[in-house]
Amino acid sequence: MLVSISGQDKPGLMSALMAICVEFDAQILDMGQAVIHDELALGLLLSSSKNSDALREAIAARCADVGSALRLETVDADDYGNWARSIFASPLILTLLTNGSAAKPLQAVSALTHAWQMNIDTVRRLTKPRALVDARGVDERFGVEMRLSGELVNSVEFQAALLKLADQSDFDVSLQRDSVFRRNRRLVAFDMDSTLIAEEVMDELAKRHGVGDKVVAITDAAMAGKLDFKESFRQRAALLEGMPLQVLHEVAESVALNTGARRLIKALKHFGYTVAVFSGGFQYVGECLQQQLGIDYVFANELEEVDGVMTGKVLGDIVDAQRKAELLRQIAVKENISLAQTIAVGDGANDLPMLQQAGLGVAYHAKTIVRESAEHSISNFGLDAILYLIGFSDLDIEQALTRD
Repeated sequence: MLVSISGQDKPGLMSALMAICVEFDAQILDMGQAVIHDELALGLLLSSSKNSDALREAIAARCADVGSALRLETVDADDYGNWARSIFASPLILTLLTNGSAAKPLQAVSALTHAWQMNIDTVRRLTKPRALVDARGVDERFGVEMRLSGELVNSVEFQAALLKLADQSDFDVSLQRDSVFRRNRRLVAFDMDSTLIAEEVMDELAKRHGVGDKVVAITDAAMAGKLDFKESFRQRAALLEGMPLQVLHEVAESVALNTGARRLIKALKHFGYTVAVFSGGFQYVGECLQQQLGIDYVFANELEEVDGVMTGKVLGDIVDAQRKAELLRQIAVKENISLAQTIAVGDGANDLPMLQQAGLGVAYHAKTIVRESAEHSISNFGLDAILYLIGFSDLDIEQALTRD
């Protein structure tokens, strides 16, 4: 018997219904409840060996007493068997984040899921309710997590269709298979320049040294995947020959964190995550950020200096795309963390191997080639939106940020 109850939430209704179940020896096979603005939606799937008619009458009488609407349906054995088998299938989690009106993105996503014969089983709000700003609307940030069920024949095509919708309507969306690994991420690795921080440090140094245009041209070619990163880095480093080391220190002190970066890392550290930076930029800048933010690991590049002046030569191995992916694997092993529990965040072509290897790879305000190749992207929000993709709500985040 499927019992569906709706109406104004009444204290004691659940207790009364459970008393009826006890009286009629009814087994609870499934249940779900949501309360939105004091309006109740409650579902119970029951089985009873006693008088089912009397059970129905008792439930109906209780609902009538409190003014709740009631619908009772009989579920046959085959339908129940199909349901029981389906709950062991790993459902999909779709996270939707938007600014402004949420109606259009929700309509687009729900129409797509329907077209692919997917059902939206539950919707959980991630962003907290906002006070009305004026008569025209509310604070713009809106995020929900949807649990989808159904047999998805081609997840790659469905994901591509979702991302196309997101690009067309300026919202962010992520689709993940719900698993124990999704709920227990443990390691987050960031690219640094244009991801964790707003600047490309090499470009800033070049501007101060009078070779800005030359370095920017090489940087753009490398980030677009048109030039080998190691060779491009050596070419750019050579252009910095003769620059005082103090200039690097000044730039490192002036870099700005990208929107949401501090909030994100503070929350991650509170929840026990290991945080790493793998950068094709400079070790000195990464270590400055490490001190500010409590980052656990920093791997970047070092330039040779003699008597406080840069020689234009690179020390040691250059951190490129493959090195970033290798570092992710190495730290995961060292920390006894499965790769499925890792997150990688980056914006350039040299981040793609790392993004594709991680359990959750996020392209952040990325170049087109990266956004099209990554499974998840954030283009309309700050870095702290990654917390929503992990499943944290604003309430969870605020508890982390207000800890002693």
